[in-house]
Amino acid sequence: MKLLSVVIPCYNSQEYMRVCIESLLPGSEEVELLIINDGSVDETAEIADDYARKFPTIVKVIHQKNGGHGEAVNAGIRNATGMFFKVVDSDDWVDIKAYEQVLRTLRGFVEENNPVDMIISNFVYEKEGTKYKKVMKYEDVLPENVIFSWDDTEYFGKGQYLMMHSIIYRTQLLRDCRLELPKHTFYVDNLYVYKPLAYVEKIYYLNVDFYRYFIGREDQSVNESVMIARIDQQVKVNKLMIEEVRHEEIGNAKLRRYLLHHLEIVTVISAILLIRSGTKGNLQKKKELLQYIKERDSVLYHQLRYGLLGNLIHLPGRFGRSISIGAYKVSQKIIGFN
Repeated sequence: MKLLSVVIPCYNSQEYMRVCIESLLPGSEEVELLIINDGSVDETAEIADDYARKFPTIVKVIHQKNGGHGEAVNAGIRNATGMFFKVVDSDDWVDIKAYEQVLRTLRGFVEENNPVDMIISNFVYEKEGTKYKKVMKYEDVLPENVIFSWDDTEYFGKGQYLMMHSIIYRTQLLRDCRLELPKHTFYVDNLYVYKPLAYVEKIYYLNVDFYRYFIGREDQSVNESVMIARIDQQVKVNKLMIEEVRHEEIGNAKLRRYLLHHLEIVTVISAILLIRSGTKGNLQKKKELLQYIKERDSVLYHQLRYGLLGNLIHLPGRFGRSISIGAYKVSQKIIGFN
């Protein structure tokens, strides 16, 4: 069994996938790199196959019809042989020194026969054209360098939540929770993070800046104009998160509080993007989303209606919407996202 399986979803990634792969190869024989060629029509397949020929005991390539990011991750889960599981997008990369620390930590869990369910590390927003790189850290809410449970966590701040970039899961946990992401859908990384959390008991936080999250390309899925154009998919994932995990059924109070916090952030982003589009149709979709939540999850609705973040999406009229958008822009500057 490999120590770590790293899944690299690739769709027309010829321009940048080499940087990603080269940053992960130093993991050597302990790591398997599963390059998922998701129906690319450029030279992605040839580049992937070339790495597999050069590193046959490390790199495995899976060619499949285009199914989207979620189906690429699904293929990784189906084929992974590592005890732990990480997704690294093909336009991102990892810091090699932090990578060494991560592998040393994972190795220690195996040697002690004490595998944890989730390992959290920091990630860096590598935003194109900016000198200052925002780092998402968790040192103020999570104990460092010890195995802990949800009961040992502090309250996450308003702009602070777990993302795909910060998480390594135990592979079997992903299978046990029957995680299967929808095909041909963007923004499924939220669901990838969210659904398994209800199964997580043992956690470890390694305070290193491991993942480098590149943002800034005009065609990137997290570019704001692209997100607005694909807002129906953002809303779809938002609803799936509510349907897949009923947080009121979660026994642990701190886990339940975190799940609500995470849902609140994702829902506010959905609502603000619907407002930001400025169309009557999308403003109606915002009302429909909130009505859906009101009928489905009264606790989340109450948080959205009366909480600090939720108030941003309930300010009335055109002036209120302008204030909401202004607050969103300020948060972009502070947090560093796109």
